[in-house]
Amino acid sequence: MNDPPQHRIPPPAFLGEAAPAAVLAALPGARAVGGCVRDALAGRPVHDVDVAAPLPSEAIAERLRAAGLKVFETGLAHGTVTAVLRRVPVEVTALRRDLVTDGRHAEVAWTTDWREDAARRDFSFNAMSMDAEGRIWDYFGGREDLAAGRVRFVGDAATRLAEDYLRALRFFRFWARYGQGAPDAAALVAIRDAVPGFRARIAPERVWMELKRLLPAPDPSDALALMAEVGLLQAVLPEGAVPDRLGRMIRLGLPADPLLRLAVLLAEDADAGALATRLRLSGEERTRLAVLHRPPEPPNPATAAGFPLRAWRARLHAACRHVRPAEPLWVAEARLGGSGWDMLRQLVEPGDAEPDFPLLGRDLMALGLPPGPALGSLLGKLRAWWLAGDCTADRDALLAEAGRLLGKPGTADGPAAPGGAPRHAEGS
Repeated sequence: MNDPPQHRIPPPAFLGEAAPAAVLAALPGARAVGGCVRDALAGRPVHDVDVAAPLPSEAIAERLRAAGLKVFETGLAHGTVTAVLRRVPVEVTALRRDLVTDGRHAEVAWTTDWREDAARRDFSFNAMSMDAEGRIWDYFGGREDLAAGRVRFVGDAATRLAEDYLRALRFFRFWARYGQGAPDAAALVAIRDAVPGFRARIAPERVWMELKRLLPAPDPSDALALMAEVGLLQAVLPEGAVPDRLGRMIRLGLPADPLLRLAVLLAEDADAGALATRLRLSGEERTRLAVLHRPPEPPNPATAAGFPLRAWRARLHAACRHVRPAEPLWVAEARLGGSGWDMLRQLVEPGDAEPDFPLLGRDLMALGLPPGPALGSLLGKLRAWWLAGDCTADRDALLAEAGRLLGKPGTADGPAAPGGAPRHAEGS
């Protein structure tokens, strides 16, 4: 078919990289599609390259292998393979048209019609394609929408959402990164109507995948507030969320870590454990969220003077090694407000290793204590004593304290008191 391009630009750098260049050279008529084209036009880094070709998936795989690329049939039922060159993957998909959709999945058929393939995509700026020479096919005004900061569905918004309700959440992810001015009113109406379908059809782990992309945006709080207006935020986070608080903390410098931002966003009385189960967070994510949401009682600027910071860091480290000491303070500041938090974060992040309890069970066995419950009990008492002294007692001081508790003679200098100071013998 006669299919002239709408625009042409100097070929972006990503088209000249080895893996995308090899894929495009191996497949006649192939084009880069979707996010890589969008981000190249927006002047943003291109991370992943997707390619489409007007060929059946079997022919795509055959030609790629003949060109010396490794091919993995990662989604052959949907017309997709992954080509790998020098450990760089490129996802390659046959042009498709939808036969049947159910709100999340689609049955597709191969086509040679680029416009038909573009019409099944979500937003206008994701429906563009580009060949190796920098020629751009833009059937739905995506380049203009991108420049204007418009997030606009391809065709009728309600139809696109009924095909895949996850697009409701994707709308706000893209709005947080690309949106300018007032959002598309028709899209918001369609999303409000689509919320029941979203609740019924979208798997929780897909929700978390989108949230992990939405929350690190420069400031997603406006997008989250819009989500709340149309009822989608309540479907995504029924445990309770406070979008305004997240925006305030981002303006104060809150890092872009998605799990930390989720902890700031959550209401204080939210059940973080239920959320972690529902969204199917990994074990590490679950533990980290639990500690960020309910950390060991953290310091605050009003009580920092004399607060045992090393002991608090040790308790935090024991609860979750993947939580940095400053992170719970961001959550506490979001909930308590006030000033002085930046200085406190600097105090708890001195850059040295987290304090680790320096005594092991075998150290006590060397004092003559046999393995068993009594040994575990003594270790617990010694750790409590070490924490009470703000974790300053070293191994020798702890052994001296163990000797005192066991009724054994101390060291030459006497058993150490909490904080590592020598405890002088009575009557000296």
